[in-house]
Amino acid sequence: MKQPVVLIPIDTYDEDQVYTAVRQGVELLGGMEQFIRQDEKVLLKPNLLARALPQKAITTHPAVFGAVCRLLKDQGYAHVSYGDSPGNPTTTPEKATDTCGLAAEAAKHGVPLADFNGGSVVHFPEGHTAKSFYLCHAVQEMDAMINICKMKTHALERITGAVKNLYGCITGVNKATGHAHYPNSDVFADMLADLNLCVKPRLHIMDGIVAMEGNGPSSGTPINMNVLLFSADAVALDSVFAGLIHLDPAAVPTCVSGARVGVGTMNYDEIEIITPSGTLTMEEAQQKYGNPDFDVFRGVMKKGLLPKVMPLLPFLQHRPKADMKKCIACGVCEESCPVPEKAVRAGHGQKAKYDYKKCIRCYCCQEMCPAKAIEVYRSPLNKLLGGK
Repeated sequence: MKQPVVLIPIDTYDEDQVYTAVRQGVELLGGMEQFIRQDEKVLLKPNLLARALPQKAITTHPAVFGAVCRLLKDQGYAHVSYGDSPGNPTTTPEKATDTCGLAAEAAKHGVPLADFNGGSVVHFPEGHTAKSFYLCHAVQEMDAMINICKMKTHALERITGAVKNLYGCITGVNKATGHAHYPNSDVFADMLADLNLCVKPRLHIMDGIVAMEGNGPSSGTPINMNVLLFSADAVALDSVFAGLIHLDPAAVPTCVSGARVGVGTMNYDEIEIITPSGTLTMEEAQQKYGNPDFDVFRGVMKKGLLPKVMPLLPFLQHRPKADMKKCIACGVCEESCPVPEKAVRAGHGQKAKYDYKKCIRCYCCQEMCPAKAIEVYRSPLNKLLGGK
């Protein structure tokens, strides 16, 4: 049986139109009762990466979040809460929800903010790569989760969607520890796959009405994609996202890892894309709703060439790079760096300065920079020596 991914075309954040679209998307999957019982404690997990206005496309838009709250309340779900642990070490969940507009929507629908400040270790012996996680209290106390993710690019994993959004289930400083423990895109994706198996969200809803391209997940450019995506399969949903931007899911580490350990499928022959007007193939969905010019990193280093070019490795490696004209010397990059001895120093009047011998290329600094001063430098030598 194919895994359904519902695609609802919508080009506005008008509250009523978004509600209609969310209700239709869930109905096309079989209805909310297909995934969650009314007596269960439901946790809504939006993307609250940082304190950012909705139009920046950094966080889940309040209209989408509010529509999910309203749908649950309309259908008799009384035990609903929400939250996320922001990536920025200077931001609390309370501050992020207020700035992003989610606090106002939650108050309107009587949905309280759950405890994402504290947590404890949860052992997960079934994990293939990660055997335990430091999960927020709210995640441990819920019965069912709805993952309301944002369609964005990501420096480490190419894109961030349903699979990656669950990293916010881990409390503050422990996210930085995770990057140090799992220091490259493949092993980090392996950990995220295990996290998905551990937390087991019931439903994934992706806000792709306005997505983010380029220097994501926080410093990129908003771009209209005009879709909402729905699925019970996180990997299938992310794979459809990848297809819409003409990116092979096999180039997305979170899709590869998730498919390998059974989180979901990235094989388009096993995915059914459902729209209000009928079922589409991935090719048909690309033609109708896709964007081949979406700005996302598409290159890859051919691993077989690596031994031949070891002397050039320092020049070939991708790395974070600060624009001194944009840097405001705030020190957030240093605070975000998971390396104990710090690969970047900044703050107290000093602009960002890197020690690339220490840098693990996790791009936490780029992700958290409030001034959009850090980008990922990708060497042109990469193409000359066999990269795509």
